[in-house]
Amino acid sequence: MASTTCEVKLRRGEPVEKGLRRLKKLLDREGILKEMRGRRYYEKPGDKRRMKQARARSRAARERRMSR
Repeated sequence: MASTTCEVKLRRGEPVEKGLRRLKKLLDREGILKEMRGRRYYEKPGDKRRMKQARARSRAARERRMSR
């Protein structure tokens, strides 16, 4: 697992809540939260492959419906 560090420094007089909001936006942009959720439980390689194929099928079906 690659180590990724995100850092947000509070500006002078900035409330902590605003700093947390900036940190959450940064984590979302970097994709760290998505990766953490994906690694929460072990997923067997075959299951990963099946899920990926199912997502691709649903995406293709959605695109077919939208192009009509």
